[in-house]
Amino acid sequence: MPEEVELSAAPGFVEPELRAEFPGLRLDWLSVHTRLRNSPPDVRERLRSLSNRYRGASVVAMRTQPIPHAYRAFFRQIGLDPDTTRIPSEQVAVTRLLHGNLRSVNLLQDALLIAVVETGVPVWALDGSLVDVGGPGIRTSVQGDRLGTTEYGSHLPPGELVVADSQAVHATLFGDIAPGHEVTSSTERIVLFSVGVEGVPAIHVEEALWVCVEALGCG
Repeated sequence: MPEEVELSAAPGFVEPELRAEFPGLRLDWLSVHTRLRNSPPDVRERLRSLSNRYRGASVVAMRTQPIPHAYRAFFRQIGLDPDTTRIPSEQVAVTRLLHGNLRSVNLLQDALLIAVVETGVPVWALDGSLVDVGGPGIRTSVQGDRLGTTEYGSHLPPGELVVADSQAVHATLFGDIAPGHEVTSSTERIVLFSVGVEGVPAIHVEEALWVCVEALGCG
């Protein structure tokens, strides 16, 4: 396991209006003290083994399974066509079919990949030094919000669903991480967060984080 793992005392906040509109929407997070490094052989082998889960027929059938179905339904609720903007687990499956396998990038990216393949729940990573101690949550953007805190962060239209804390908008929901908020070689603390929607059991949202943490500790 990494040297230190801090699980938040409670799930990240969800704006009350969003909680009322989208029952089941949740964000869980934790922080891990670790650094970017290459994946050890056992993690690369784990990816090779997980690649075998995907065949053409099984990928087509994914959307009928409970967790992918729940994310597809949520995408439609927020105005995204899941056949165009794929949910994370389906995007991984399609990428695997195109490339022939799940490709190792580094230990963090591989751990995020393992988590979504094994649980169906996506996990993202932020540079922990930029995240407020209270952790991230989900809200709608307001006038003047921009993605991130650097000059490269674009202005956001009001009403967009974002992952944010009291200091900054760190990502769009199910979208891009803010420029400069990604994990880099100089990052010492990583904040991992997973997002669940109605129809995805809370235990799966938390499990995705711990699968990721376990993979990060494989070295």
